[in-house]
Amino acid sequence: MRGIYISIIFTVLGSLFFIGWGLDKLVEYSNEDKITETPATTIYRQLLDGLSDELSSLSSIQLAEKVELFQQHYQIKTSLASSKKIALPSSLVAELKQQGGLLLASSSNQYLLKNITNHAEFLLRLELPAEKIDDNNLNFILTLILYVSICGILILWLIPLTRRLYLLNNAAAKIGSGQLDVRIASSRFSYIKVLEQSFNTMASKIEKLVADNKILARSLSHDIRTPMACLRFGIEAALDSKSVEKKNTYLSRMDNELTCMEEMTRVFLDYASMERQGLNLKKQQTNVYALITSAINDCQVLAEQKNITVHLTGDASIDYALDYHWSYRALVNLISNAIGYANNQVVLTISNTNQLLTITVEDDGKGIADDKLAIIFTAFVKLDADRSREQGHFGLGLAICSKVMDWHQGSINARNSKQLSGACFTLNFPKQLR
Repeated sequence: MRGIYISIIFTVLGSLFFIGWGLDKLVEYSNEDKITETPATTIYRQLLDGLSDELSSLSSIQLAEKVELFQQHYQIKTSLASSKKIALPSSLVAELKQQGGLLLASSSNQYLLKNITNHAEFLLRLELPAEKIDDNNLNFILTLILYVSICGILILWLIPLTRRLYLLNNAAAKIGSGQLDVRIASSRFSYIKVLEQSFNTMASKIEKLVADNKILARSLSHDIRTPMACLRFGIEAALDSKSVEKKNTYLSRMDNELTCMEEMTRVFLDYASMERQGLNLKKQQTNVYALITSAINDCQVLAEQKNITVHLTGDASIDYALDYHWSYRALVNLISNAIGYANNQVVLTISNTNQLLTITVEDDGKGIADDKLAIIFTAFVKLDADRSREQGHFGLGLAICSKVMDWHQGSINARNSKQLSGACFTLNFPKQLR
């Protein structure tokens, strides 16, 4: 918003300065060396003729003294000018001999010139007093031009702003009506770029939040039907059974289904609350090698059960500001997932360039089908039907990893490993300035 205030101040002050300067130049140009004939000029012409006739009867020596007497007696400014020093075109020279003489104008005032009979070497010069012409109409027109010009400039300045505000209002209305993919296109002529960027960020988060809630509701409503049906069947069977042993069997099964429902609900609610938790990240400088080593140790029991070896290579001295808890959880998800699909080994690599901090997790399993790479980070998506929800697999591990990378302004992508032939997940953290 500070840019808007500065822009308004410079626009108004600049308009006043340049328009005022332009109007002054216009008036100055229109009045420069302009000869104005007034009723008083006729009187001075007649006076000049009389003075010239009186000087024509005098000798050259007496001219200067007589001219000084004219100034004293008539309170006018007269002087003698050398005809040789005044360069006039031939058309104007003839007017020096006419009645009333020649009217000329300088930058300061107007004056009359007339020749003196019998003294061709001199000209009589009569300065005309400056007359102040009070032109109220001209002042009114100039003032009107000033304010109209300022209004015009402000309107031109406001057009981009009002247009951007209109687009912003229109986009907000569309989002309110359900079109969550609407965004404000960037423009270099916009005065509210920060507001537009904030709006687009807000709209993206709303769209993602609504999409996640839809997926959550759809998945929960779908997956809860099976345990509920099992509970209904178990209750009916237990009521109909006369054997205490069978009743206990049915009750035990129902207890397992309830445990499954509780775990499912807990996982779903945890995922639904992640967006709120992402606003309270606690980033701190962390040794990346030590963080990954800790995550590997946490998955070591699973690796030993499946006889999988896990290797880590890379620079052990890299420090990076990140949220330890969520980064650790994302790494554990990736490592445990890789161990679950690997045949013999999982390899993790740390690399640090001028632009990115990169962590890769590769396994030698069967890899990922090319048509599934685009949806692998979608919540509640399971690529392997053998990994059932009853075993604690809800299709949220990679979705959580994607969210964690978004919180760190990074990215995660999946491809098939060229070295181990299995899946390869890459975490890219943006380079931090020190």
